Amino acid sequence: MPVRTKRWNDAAGADDGFRLLVCRYRPRGVAKSAETWDEWWPELGPSQELHAAYWGKTGAPIDFAEYTPRYFAEMGRQIFRIRALAERVAAGETVTLLCSSACDDASRCHRSLLAALVEKTAARKR
Repeated sequence: MPVRTKRWNDAAGADDGFRLLVCRYRPRGVAKSAETWDEWWPELGPSQELHAAYWGKTGAPIDFAEYTPRYFAEMGRQIFRIRALAERVAAGETVTLLCSSACDDASRCHRSLLAALVEKTAARKR
């Protein structure tokens, strides 16, 4: 089954499977009863430092070409979580990775990088 990506506030689909919030920061103002995700794993979001660097909070913003290898390096420390998701996918479960409502370009978002990493790991398990 596939790994899908959406923003947390996109409409949930019947075929979304396991919906996982992968933002470092929990969305503000969302009551527990209004959560659209099954679980939240903030460790799969970029670190506070990388997030700040990308958005220019500590100097000039870094571009996505610099962001990408730094994010993958951080995910090297989260391999047990990535493997857990890959096992679900390899077993036929759909996983939908959810990111910020403000993140409208999936191609320039860590959720797409993470999806590729999970799919690559799942392919090794098949």
